Amino acid sequence: MAQTLPQVSLLTDRLPRGPWIYARQVDRPEGWIEGGELVEVVDDQGRFVGHAHYNAASDIRLRMLWRGRRTDLSHPREFLERRIAVADRLRRKVLGLERSTDVYRVVHAEGDGLSGLIVDRLGDVLVCEHHAVGPWRWRDDLTSVLQGLYSGATVVHRMPERAARREGLDGAPPPQIDGHLPREVHVTEHGLVYAVHPGEGHKTGFFCDQRDSRARIRSLAEGRRVADLCCNGGGFALNAAAGGAREVTAVDLDEVVLEDAQRSAELNAAALGSALPRFQHADAFQWLRECGGGFGLVVLDPPKWAAGRPELEEATRRYHDLNTLGIQAAGRDGLVATFSCSGALDMPSFMGIVFGAARRAERRIQLLETLGAGADHPQDPDFPRSRYLKGALLRVE
Repeated sequence: MAQTLPQVSLLTDRLPRGPWIYARQVDRPEGWIEGGELVEVVDDQGRFVGHAHYNAASDIRLRMLWRGRRTDLSHPREFLERRIAVADRLRRKVLGLERSTDVYRVVHAEGDGLSGLIVDRLGDVLVCEHHAVGPWRWRDDLTSVLQGLYSGATVVHRMPERAARREGLDGAPPPQIDGHLPREVHVTEHGLVYAVHPGEGHKTGFFCDQRDSRARIRSLAEGRRVADLCCNGGGFALNAAAGGAREVTAVDLDEVVLEDAQRSAELNAAALGSALPRFQHADAFQWLRECGGGFGLVVLDPPKWAAGRPELEEATRRYHDLNTLGIQAAGRDGLVATFSCSGALDMPSFMGIVFGAARRAERRIQLLETLGAGADHPQDPDFPRSRYLKGALLRVE
């Protein structure tokens, strides 16, 4: 028997496009609804339009999970089994990722119809990063479903502090670990081994979204002097070394991630030989001002500087400064691979920043390719933010 769900009304007769419905678009419900509770969504005429997670403490009042005809979502586990099975088939059967790597995105939030939920596979550990209280309420069912698909896997649930504040919580809840979690896990991508710490540091513990771009950097690195700025775990630097770079310098201000990068380099020492990257603890801006330039390949992959619109102005200035310095550091016919993972900054705006930086650097550039996340990060056509990672490969004359 279907459970009766609370009902929330829209202020219009049409369901807005995309999975996020904001407070200004939603009528106040008659009774109390707990944060993250599953609700029925109706239009201003009382007609059913879908199911969503509701949170009165968030400006994203509704996160849509289902649209169209009425269906029974009163049993979350069955719904999760269907959605995650579809997502899993994309990665393991359609894309065949498991044949070449054991580190990839299993669930890409809105891109896979599960708003606010990211799941990354890091070897035998599945890290669930919750950006909303709705999926956090379902974490036990999520563990059950994921362990059914990945036998013996450990499942880690965590909510970033920033996400918790946006959801109206006083702070991030303690992580939940279902299974045995080793201190260090080794994962393989493009034949390189990485030492990762699931659920720690940035994102889930590894930047799965840059897999394709890491391979592209490897293909371009032969014989070049390479500078990897904001290198984090050293993925670009290691791939540049594997691609035959003449010299690789990797820079980050975070000493912890540099230790991880150095550890990964040691794991690949036999394969890379004398081509191991040189890791430096430094501020990327200052390092670029003092490096002397002449690099054949410069990688700029800064952290998320604009999680939302209020941070865009400052983030734009920082992107402009970093790209100006990065373009100046490239030698004649050098290449620059530049990225932004800020969802609030769209691709046209990012490219405008990059082109403006080239003018400020007084260097002529050519756009060779646009770069982005791999196919395990599918995009919702009605939700541009699902293409949060933007990149460009430039030639500098």
